[in-house]
Amino acid sequence: MANLNLIKLCVGIDTPAELSEWQKYRLKQLITAGKAPDLFHRTRQMPRRGDELLQGGSIYWVIKGLIQVRQKILALREVRGEDGIRRCDIILDQALVLTRPHPRRAFQGWRYLPGEDVPDDLGASSQAMDEIPEEMRAELIELGLY
Repeated sequence: MANLNLIKLCVGIDTPAELSEWQKYRLKQLITAGKAPDLFHRTRQMPRRGDELLQGGSIYWVIKGLIQVRQKILALREVRGEDGIRRCDIILDQALVLTRPHPRRAFQGWRYLPGEDVPDDLGASSQAMDEIPEEMRAELIELGLY
């Protein structure tokens, strides 16, 4: 497990499946435009602790107030926008890994997430949980049973 990760709100997405579909759509757009099919999240700041993140770190996505999924960080790439301002593309692995849901309050931007604070990954048995209605799953999470 990595010692350092990032955590980021996934605004406008309601489920990990929806995040997956959006990312597949984005990759198709890049390919159609003749660009490299690199899945990335663009941010205004280059992480100062980038070397630590690249030692197996992931970005943990907060969806609907819960950390629910992560993606491995593959690279950090500095880019300049059309406005000339430097930004950072966080290049992500295409695989989404479901995690044990963990409540997280809203925040702006991204934050560092130390390895000891990350939720456990869910195994293949989590597919059965996907069939449980969202409201019931939320109650199970609140009770600490999921």
